[in-house]
Amino acid sequence: MLLVRTERLPEGPDWLYELKLDGYRALAIKSGGGVQLRSRNDKDFNTRYPGLVEALGSMPDETVFDGEVVALDEEGRPSFNALQNRGHGEPLHFFIFDLLILNGRDVMAEPLVKRRDLIEKHVLPTLADPIRYSPILEASLPNLIRSVKEQGLEGLVAKRRNSAYEPGQRSGAWRKMRVNRSQDFVIGGYTLGGRHFDALIFGYWEGAKLMYAARTRSGFTPAVREQLHQRFRGLETSVCPFANLPEARARRWGDGLTAAKMKDGRWLRPVLVGQFEFVEWTQDRHLRHSRFVALRPGLVSRP
Repeated sequence: MLLVRTERLPEGPDWLYELKLDGYRALAIKSGGGVQLRSRNDKDFNTRYPGLVEALGSMPDETVFDGEVVALDEEGRPSFNALQNRGHGEPLHFFIFDLLILNGRDVMAEPLVKRRDLIEKHVLPTLADPIRYSPILEASLPNLIRSVKEQGLEGLVAKRRNSAYEPGQRSGAWRKMRVNRSQDFVIGGYTLGGRHFDALIFGYWEGAKLMYAARTRSGFTPAVREQLHQRFRGLETSVCPFANLPEARARRWGDGLTAAKMKDGRWLRPVLVGQFEFVEWTQDRHLRHSRFVALRPGLVSRP
């Protein structure tokens, strides 16, 4: 079942809310004692995620449920970047959020709240970590949006309580909203720290000038830090590429780069482009709560 993207989620007692998980959608299928994990496009995930397939082996036979393959970052948040660039140490989980068939019985016409109840009574007791449940969030929509923003999560999903499961349909009974915004920025440097680097320094072109927007240490797994550090080789320069640095003060959100803080900076020729998520732009054209998502392969920054 597909979701309708919206800029505003519905409110009221007819709707339930879940976190928008940043991963790969998949169906878990057990039939004849064998487990299959299939992508939304019906691709085989068994060889790609054997640990999850093994963990799903204890699910009831002749059962199908819907969920998402998710990697968690160092702070326990879903990270698509960690999933894409997974090394061998990052934990993977499969989050269940709906049920299609239980012990050979088609339950797709049952209301969502009934299917949820069946998951909790008949599916979850048979499973353990790394298989998890995507819970209903018991709070008002404004409070949920505020919490998602503060924690740097991707967004929210709203589902009608009485909705049937409609395979392949985008009926509007399920809706999704991105809370934190996403944009491409130019990577112009990094700060020292750890084995490779502490934070990325990035900005945007304003005419022929590269303007500093923020620095972030969020969104990195150890494998991603190593891959990025490899990409930095040959791009080092002694000249800071940002036209608006140094800044006079540290600013309210701690994202300002003063001359003193720039001593820990190392600069790169501004050719790499990355995707970053953030909560909002500040009045002085900085980003609040930014987070690295992924390097844009093949893209080269242009003024």
